[in-house]
Amino acid sequence: MDWGTELWDQYDIIEKHTQSGLELVEKYVKFVKERTEIEQNYAKQLRNLSKKYNLKRGSKDEPECSRFSSYQSFLDILNEMNDYAGQRELIAENMMMNICIDLTKYLQELKQERKTYLSEAKKAQQSLESTYKQLDSSKKRFEREWREAERAAQYAEKTDQDINATKADVEKAKQQAHMRAHVAEECKNDYAAQLQKYNKEQNQFYFNDMPLIFNKLQDMDERRVRKLAQGYILFSDTEKHVMPIIGKCLEGITKAGTNVNERNDSMAVIEQNKSGFERPGDVEFEDYSQGINRASSDSSLGTPKGPMDLLGKNRSKNFWLFSKKSKPTVTEDFAHLPPEQRRKRLQQKLEEIAKELQKEVDQSEALGKMKDVYEKNPQMGDPASLASQISQTSQNIERLRGELNKYETWLAEAGGRGETLRYRSHTFNNNGAHDVYSPDGAHSDESTPDASQAIYAEFDDDFEEEELTAPIGKCTAMYNFPGASEGTISMQEGEVLAVVEEDKGDGWTRVRRNNGDEGYIPTSYVTITLNK
Repeated sequence: MDWGTELWDQYDIIEKHTQSGLELVEKYVKFVKERTEIEQNYAKQLRNLSKKYNLKRGSKDEPECSRFSSYQSFLDILNEMNDYAGQRELIAENMMMNICIDLTKYLQELKQERKTYLSEAKKAQQSLESTYKQLDSSKKRFEREWREAERAAQYAEKTDQDINATKADVEKAKQQAHMRAHVAEECKNDYAAQLQKYNKEQNQFYFNDMPLIFNKLQDMDERRVRKLAQGYILFSDTEKHVMPIIGKCLEGITKAGTNVNERNDSMAVIEQNKSGFERPGDVEFEDYSQGINRASSDSSLGTPKGPMDLLGKNRSKNFWLFSKKSKPTVTEDFAHLPPEQRRKRLQQKLEEIAKELQKEVDQSEALGKMKDVYEKNPQMGDPASLASQISQTSQNIERLRGELNKYETWLAEAGGRGETLRYRSHTFNNNGAHDVYSPDGAHSDESTPDASQAIYAEFDDDFEEEELTAPIGKCTAMYNFPGASEGTISMQEGEVLAVVEEDKGDGWTRVRRNNGDEGYIPTSYVTITLNK
């Protein structure tokens, strides 16, 4: 069934229906646009929310919290939410491109097509109306001329019967009647021709022209409905397309929750805040009846087990757990910190200085090689142009070596083992030769091996023969470690070792292989998982 056959007389209805269909497309496009705005605003708010609760790098709270699994999981959740926001933005973008822009373009094409069909219908209607006017005009002329012919015939007959009329009058009346009859006959023939023409055009209009136009409008409207249906489906499919990624974001949030380890967090609190002080000993009874002088009674309070000797500069203050502590004065040797924390900070500082020293050593070696090249090939450059850089690098090495020795001394005072990286630093003398410094600071003119190799100080205490202790966890090596010094053990990246003794704040952890070999490794070189 088609519109041209069933709705041949419903032009106004078809025109109104096709117009309302185009308006529905416009309404849907507007709806999707508003949906995309909601998605974009939602994504923007999610990003701002993640940014708001994500601590900036370098903030004072970050170092204290960064080792807690609950803190890291919260950061993971914020990152996942940021990715989730990106998927909402992608939904908005795809809806705008695949629905709004595409339908808007298609809508303009439909409007132009509809306008063309309605224009064709209007022209056909006007042509039929013009033919009908011609028919009506010829009909009226035929009617008028036929009446005139009848009157002329009646007048001629009357004149012929009139005895007083002359022969000439009678002949004239007959000629007039004959002429009128001839004119009427011509108008009759013209009317018949116009009628035949109109009926033919009317038949063409109602059975061919308008049905064809109505069918074209029907086809256009069905294509509009089909395109709109595709837009409805895209509205759902656009979101379905990103569902797997959104699911991964949600899985990441779930994983962040399962990664929280309350036991490890408790251990991290201990690791970060353990002071190293011993609990205060019992206060001795001061028997004034025995004549103990005041000086000796004062000294009796200074038991080695008590906190007063351990507090150093703060020994004049009372050692109360819940007393309000004033902010200590920060010192370069970290003496303001408790012993355990001080050792950790000194060890960290030593590692930072060692890395910086290694960079300067590498720079010095590169400058030395460059100077040798310039001396052998003057056309490549002037060796004297490197003098200032070589001098500056030498000064930097001397300064860093001094700082390294200074912090090693402080670490020894703090009770650390002193397992600090010692680098063979070198400078250049005026002749371009390498000046070599041995690990103990002695100077020699011998050539050095690769300056990037590090020499580890030996452990002061050796392992003694003892029964194997049960492991307290395991660790996985993140980097290679040579284990060249006595008391250390080598390891390869990815190797799994048993943890025998935790890091006591000096940066070293005792581990054991499956074959029974034991030794110390740098704590920062491994990821550790302790047994619960």
